Amino acid sequence: MRTVFDRELIKKYDRPGPRYTSYPPATEFAEEITSEDYRERLVKSNERKTPLSLYFHIPFCESGCYYCGCNIIISHRKGIERPYLERVYKEMDMVSSYLDRSRKVSQLHWGGGTPNYLEPEEIEEFMGEIKKRFDFSPDAEVSIEIDPRYATDKQLEVIREVGFNRISMGLQDLDEKVQRAINRIQPYSLMKETMEKLRALGFQSINIDLIYGLPYQTRDSFAKTVDKVIELNPDRIAVYSFAYVPWVKPIQKHINPDTLPSPEEKLSILEMVIDKFQDAGYVYIGMDHFAKPEDELAVAQREGKLWRNFQGYTTRKGVELVGFGATSIGMLYDSYFQNYKTLRDYNLSIDEGKLPTYRGYILTEDDFIRREVIMDIMCNLGVKFSRIEEEFGINFRDYFSRELEELKELEEDGLIKVSSEGIEILPVGRLLIRNVAMVFDAHLRNKRELRFSRTI
Repeated sequence: MRTVFDRELIKKYDRPGPRYTSYPPATEFAEEITSEDYRERLVKSNERKTPLSLYFHIPFCESGCYYCGCNIIISHRKGIERPYLERVYKEMDMVSSYLDRSRKVSQLHWGGGTPNYLEPEEIEEFMGEIKKRFDFSPDAEVSIEIDPRYATDKQLEVIREVGFNRISMGLQDLDEKVQRAINRIQPYSLMKETMEKLRALGFQSINIDLIYGLPYQTRDSFAKTVDKVIELNPDRIAVYSFAYVPWVKPIQKHINPDTLPSPEEKLSILEMVIDKFQDAGYVYIGMDHFAKPEDELAVAQREGKLWRNFQGYTTRKGVELVGFGATSIGMLYDSYFQNYKTLRDYNLSIDEGKLPTYRGYILTEDDFIRREVIMDIMCNLGVKFSRIEEEFGINFRDYFSRELEELKELEEDGLIKVSSEGIEILPVGRLLIRNVAMVFDAHLRNKRELRFSRTI
């Protein structure tokens, strides 16, 4: 199903809203949820015997990109990562002691920061420490983010040798003027060379990240970048909207807001991006993501089995996510937990022998029901009433009578179709699935101010 770009409807529905990597979103996390709650829920999770997904946050970068919204530490001085790695090992000791060793790891992801900030021997050591404490399933997805500007041949070889089979790398924009403005010089020749190396090493899936809305970008200039990315032929592409929030991320103060594309130009860029990638054969999965038709994401969506977690779209619904390192988030079936954001607080907690839990959320029965509906909208482009009714023992139309009434305007505008069987997202509504999902978000109803990125 090809996505239809309707500029007037996009303008009408453009408002702040959650990205729904979880429901409820992280804005609902509370500091009243403690490390003891986390310990209890980890132990309880063993009763479900679900597979595990592990996330490791490596916050270090050799240079700062001015658009960055991540939790990072910038340093050219190698060696500062050693104390951090040792504390992550201690956190693994604590967490793994609460988990049943028979539960297999079906997913692993290293994010950051820049995971290839680590030296090859540290990458090998780090993975070895993980495998000492956890057992992996034979078909596990093992992924890592890299910065190709600092990726050596030896690093890439070791990354593949220790078991990584998926890789993601940032490109953002190939225009030199844009690159200078965001402090990230990254020529096409480097990307092409890196892609060739990754293919030769046998990675199963390669993702490239782009950002639209950066300084000096225009529809025409970014079209050249998109064409070059299509030539690189990645399996997946993520195209993120740049959010200029220097009051939240001070590094963005290096960007002159007068150089940013106008809202109208930004919409034109988005329209071009969607058209070009769809013309090249990529499937628009939703939100920011495109994938080849044979990719697992596209297949899972066609089969109605796609899901979302804090790493974005995933094909492994039902796994329980355990996060390690500063700022990382865990996502158990019935609860969410986040670690301290600063290294100081994280280190202090680990040194005291405590789980570094900063805040979290315990789901209610209503949350469970709404999460299932919202994730079906976000991932599988519709909701079957009968499935929700059978799983939760409710009458969908009675339980969501208010929401179905509120959906009438979206249906009149052609975003969705509501039938006796369920809700279907139509081609013109694909870009506005967050708006559809927000109708079912009970936590938004009483909020005066929405502290989220805009839906477009």
